[in-house]
Amino acid sequence: MFTGIIIEAGEVISIKKTSGITRLSISTKTLYKDALIGDSIAINGVCLTVVDISDKIISFELSDETLRSTNLGDMRHGEKINLEPALRADGKLGGHFVTGHVDAVGKIRSKKRIGETIEIDIDAPPLIMDLLVDKGSVAVDGISLTVVKVFKDFFRLVIIPHTENVTNIGDKGSGSSVNLETDIIGKYVKKFLPSGNGEGIMDKLNRSGFLGT
Repeated sequence: MFTGIIIEAGEVISIKKTSGITRLSISTKTLYKDALIGDSIAINGVCLTVVDISDKIISFELSDETLRSTNLGDMRHGEKINLEPALRADGKLGGHFVTGHVDAVGKIRSKKRIGETIEIDIDAPPLIMDLLVDKGSVAVDGISLTVVKVFKDFFRLVIIPHTENVTNIGDKGSGSSVNLETDIIGKYVKKFLPSGNGEGIMDKLNRSGFLGT
């Protein structure tokens, strides 16, 4: 479990594919100090397991499925990448609950600087758009952000200078891919709402005899 509060933006040192597995090595400024082999770390919002630590470089192994379903397959040497260690039991929940399981990959439609902030519109598939609400939360490349406005097939964000400085969002332009994870609470709420046949969770409980008449 993560919070979407990026600790630092690391740098991709190498990506090597052998025998169906891809080994990703990332240079970090501070994260290596507390990292242990077997730890979970979110890389651009994707939960990965630390397999090696050498000096300031942390390495991970990616399956073909991870490469297909996220934007990690587009990574290049020298690219900045968002890093967040797993939430500790005594840690602060500064953003929102993020699982590190990407729902879909979106694409930056437009990016416009307004004063000291950046307005970003992101195209997203229907399964994402159905779970977004104005002023709700969404993880974009692992960054916990507030949805400013939801449109038919895209949504709008406003990035403050701090977020631009400590993450990779400032380096991305129109056409760049981003990993998207919607709020897990919203997913459960949608599941409990009435389905196409009009039956919601309370109807199901009543039909199953869990509620009194």
